[in-house]
Amino acid sequence: MELSMLALGIGFLLDLLIGDPHWLYHPIRLVGHLISTLEGLLRRIFPKTEKGELAAGVFLLVLTAGITAGTAWGLLLLAGRLHPYARFGLETVMCYQLLATRSLKEETMKVYTALKRGDVEGARRAVSMVVGRDTAVLDDIGITKAAVETVAENTSDGIIAPLLFLAVGGAPFGYFYKAVNTMDSMVGYKNEKYLYFGRAAAKFDDVLNYLPARLSAVLMVWASGFLGMDMGNAWRIYLRDRCNHSSPNSAHTEAVTAGALHIELAGNAYYFGKLYEKPTLGDPDRPVEYEDIQRANQLLYGTAGLALAICLLVKGAMIWAI
Repeated sequence: MELSMLALGIGFLLDLLIGDPHWLYHPIRLVGHLISTLEGLLRRIFPKTEKGELAAGVFLLVLTAGITAGTAWGLLLLAGRLHPYARFGLETVMCYQLLATRSLKEETMKVYTALKRGDVEGARRAVSMVVGRDTAVLDDIGITKAAVETVAENTSDGIIAPLLFLAVGGAPFGYFYKAVNTMDSMVGYKNEKYLYFGRAAAKFDDVLNYLPARLSAVLMVWASGFLGMDMGNAWRIYLRDRCNHSSPNSAHTEAVTAGALHIELAGNAYYFGKLYEKPTLGDPDRPVEYEDIQRANQLLYGTAGLALAICLLVKGAMIWAI
């Protein structure tokens, strides 16, 4: 357990220091290939009916999560048989690859840099890499809001949630979570193609993120106070607007961010050419500005650091108690 805790801490620091190098093949891309392969196979096997696609989606969920977590467990087992420090080194790399703090900041700061130099088209291209909505119609305010919202939402499912799963069950639990989260991002759409096929992945992702989303929001409120932001307003807007989303989890950290920064987020957006009417989060106490992207990333780092400290303290106390 001591080495597992150390692997988590070093993996977190490696993510902050070097992020995800573009030359290094990321294992989550393998998970994506697995999902695509299984989707093609299961669609050929199961009938193209509502029940058939629902059943195929359940098999996709079980197979993808099982293969991914099982592979991580098997690799750690083999490494441990070679030497305990071989397992420690491998788990450190696995923890590092499952966290995305620096890469999230770097990708959204590309949007910030483009907006700062007045390159709206470049900012649209940059934000299109990190959001699922249509970006061609966005002005500079819409681009900024999209970047701030993706930082806020991904603070939970890109950093805090995998961090919690890693702290509880090591790399196998972390990869189990990431497999489900990747499935949701690939097939969890409410459109004609994935309405039934992707339902199991989407619902299970909601279940896995239920507690992390709420813990992330509370940690983000605390972090806003440490960073000199409006902690009281962050908590007030969180309590008021945390359910203003079709997803049971997505609005929690977005609401905190809106309150901490005194801005209004969310609202209507286009996806695949169709306008979706969505409630807003926060109050328009001031206009949104591109500096809010930088502020959202400060809140991201503060929340991530606070989460790591608590995870290590709790895990350390458990080790001491044993």
